[in-house]
Amino acid sequence: MNPAASGGSRGSKALFPEWSPGNRYYDLNTYFRNIFGCRVQKIALDAGLTCPNRDGTLSTGGCIYCNERGSGTGAYEQGLSITEQLLRGKEFLRRRYKAEKFIAYFQSFTNTYGPYERLKALWEEALAVEDIVGLSIGTRPDCIDEPILGLLEGYAGDRLVWIEYGLQSVHEETLKFINRGHGVDAFQKAVEATRHRGIRICTHVILGLPLEGRDHMLATARAVAAAGIDGIKIHLLYVIRGTRMEELYLSGTYRCLEQEEYANLVCDFLELLPPGMVIQRLTGDPHPGELVAPEWSLRKNEALLRIKSILTERDSWQGKRCAIG
Repeated sequence: MNPAASGGSRGSKALFPEWSPGNRYYDLNTYFRNIFGCRVQKIALDAGLTCPNRDGTLSTGGCIYCNERGSGTGAYEQGLSITEQLLRGKEFLRRRYKAEKFIAYFQSFTNTYGPYERLKALWEEALAVEDIVGLSIGTRPDCIDEPILGLLEGYAGDRLVWIEYGLQSVHEETLKFINRGHGVDAFQKAVEATRHRGIRICTHVILGLPLEGRDHMLATARAVAAAGIDGIKIHLLYVIRGTRMEELYLSGTYRCLEQEEYANLVCDFLELLPPGMVIQRLTGDPHPGELVAPEWSLRKNEALLRIKSILTERDSWQGKRCAIG
């Protein structure tokens, strides 16, 4: 389909039926509104879990870009239960965005890595909170098994359930260099095991990884497009304190992407993705107190506006160069 042929790439007309008018990619807010008919927000949760790449099962150092917080909020260390975190999140997001419904997002570290009964208790505690309409479970593709998938499949019968697999890159050399602890085959097996269960699949990728240039990153885009998944989060590799990446950056071994460079790469990436894939994120959210570089990554809205303006300048959109039917 070529939206430009019907004039859909300009003005206020929707490019594709699911998209909001004027949008050039299928954003998460639009996806939620299509399902629930109202504003829905994800609430990030810290369940106090860990990662096999940190507890000694695979490694103790973790991925070279990850610090001891593991993308966490620190709420678990503050003694906040899942219910308390959700209630605080709901109050804030209702006030800021007028949100009416919420997704419990288990974000910190690996949220399928733990005893079955503990995970079940955590997830069901979240689902018991009023106006929680679903779960999003962040994890590694090598930390999933049949009992866990069966449990999530059961929830998916009447709730929206997403599982988010960290892939980062489809290049084995890169995965080894960043100490990921698994290969591309683990992602492929996890996706295959998750299919046809009513569970939506999202993958995380990172642009600007060491050893990678534009061709590497766009090869990842094509592989993700062909994987038959439902959503994606695109992250900028930023450098945070206390990581191996900080050492590489300070030694001059690694150069961060510039904002214009990153924005163009994101647009190139989006053009290769199917138009029905939900774009859950286009850049990251570094903690200001932890960030080493690049400084521009703290100006998230500026980066998002530049991505949108480049798509407009190109008269382009998500899926324009996608080979997947």
